[in-house]
Amino acid sequence: MRFFRVIGALIACAALLVAHAAAPKVHTVALGAVRRVPFIAADVTTDAKDDEAASLRIRPLIVDGKTREWVTGDTHDITERSFVARRVLHINDALPGEKSGRWVWQPGSWILVDRISGRVTALHLPDFDASVSDVVWYRDYAAYCGIHATARTSGLSAEVWQIGAHKAALSKVIAPWPQPERVRPVCLPAVWQREPMRVTVKPNGSDPVVYNVVGTSSQLVEDGEGGDDDN
Repeated sequence: MRFFRVIGALIACAALLVAHAAAPKVHTVALGAVRRVPFIAADVTTDAKDDEAASLRIRPLIVDGKTREWVTGDTHDITERSFVARRVLHINDALPGEKSGRWVWQPGSWILVDRISGRVTALHLPDFDASVSDVVWYRDYAAYCGIHATARTSGLSAEVWQIGAHKAALSKVIAPWPQPERVRPVCLPAVWQREPMRVTVKPNGSDPVVYNVVGTSSQLVEDGEGGDDDN
């Protein structure tokens, strides 16, 4: 009888270990309180450096109680479990030979955050320029103006990029670059239309251009436990 009791206890322990191993890890994702940090865009003149232009509203992205990133602006829900946010980078602006660091905040590109797995993925939007591109999201599509520069062509471009497809739905040069006289903003925020799916892009001081976006959102990969993907 004792033998069978020992065997039963071992089986019960094994079942508990299997159940524990199979239980998914619960992650918590949250955004912290907003604070202002000093910020001056590189192309803003001294006369234009008012209080609003001289600061940036940032907040921490907290995963499992730890600050993973700093973000700015509004987030956009892609699905019930994933959203995008614009990353903010803390960059050392010290010149060679300067003894102490000169740390400045600069808006960067975008990240995709999975609320369930805690995964944070860097999004590499084609022709994205942090000083020019004002991204407007619809579903998993990002519409913005970019800077297109190759050996053959260069210019200000209209870009529509889809997360699920990992490719551009639209990439077209719409104006020369660099501009003879830089205006801010370079482009007005893109305007989306649902049915039929269309997007309007308007360079500042030029006529708007309207494009049909063909296709539907591809399925996002939202499975598995989260490691980091910042490549």
